[in-house]
Amino acid sequence: MITVENLSFSYTKNPFISGMNFSVSKGEIFGFLGPSGAGKSTLQKILIGMLRTYQGSCLVNGIECKKRTKQFYENIGVDFEFSTMYEKLTAKENLQFFSSLYEKEPRPIEELLKLVGLEQDANKRVADYSKGMKSRLNFIKALLHDPILLCLDEPTSGLDPTNSRMIKHMILEEKAKGKTILLTTHNMQDAAELCDRVAFIVNGKICALDSPHSLIMSKGAATVTYTWIENGEHSASCPLERISSDERLKGLIVQNRLQSIHSNEPTLNDIFMEITGRTLL
Repeated sequence: MITVENLSFSYTKNPFISGMNFSVSKGEIFGFLGPSGAGKSTLQKILIGMLRTYQGSCLVNGIECKKRTKQFYENIGVDFEFSTMYEKLTAKENLQFFSSLYEKEPRPIEELLKLVGLEQDANKRVADYSKGMKSRLNFIKALLHDPILLCLDEPTSGLDPTNSRMIKHMILEEKAKGKTILLTTHNMQDAAELCDRVAFIVNGKICALDSPHSLIMSKGAATVTYTWIENGEHSASCPLERISSDERLKGLIVQNRLQSIHSNEPTLNDIFMEITGRTLL
């Protein structure tokens, strides 16, 4: 679906994105992970044809992005981090307007509003929406024309845990339909839950690219911590791969004396910090 080769871009004389190479398969959720200012949103703007003065090659659905035409957008849905709705119009009026821009038959507006819990607020002006409501409305706007590629920029930003879970569930449903999804975020939990692969981006370069699980397990840092009571509470830890040789742990299991046991794996944020020396925030 996407092939990027030797991509470079700059807003000034100084390089911003430099020598970037990656590809995204059809039906994959691919995440761009990095701190603010790393180049994630700029890369997304290149991939959707907004920035065309780049060097190298950037093919999306077989089309070079700098040569895109109107037809290019019939297959792409974009959810920017900040609302792009017309504040004086109602939610329903906004969706009706944006759906009219495409040649495709739009998905039922009432159905989309219901999916994100906004059916009762369909006729309310967007200016009266909360940040979370705007975020949900912005998300379904990207689904209106049933695109084959979704570009999502911080889709759960400003959402409470319940609505965040709902949006993530909808993203996975779109993937199940065969959609390709680009997820731009600095939220490592979202990336770990949703992405098939992630690219760590710092200072306009990809520092690592793999599945979240592979990145985490490659460090071999998983440990098991357990507690028991013996003249007070005690705890101990051992590497996950060595639990079969931990005699104390085996004895506590046989004696049914364990109070708790859990594994500790590094998070994507831990791996990101180790690889890049930066945090995701």
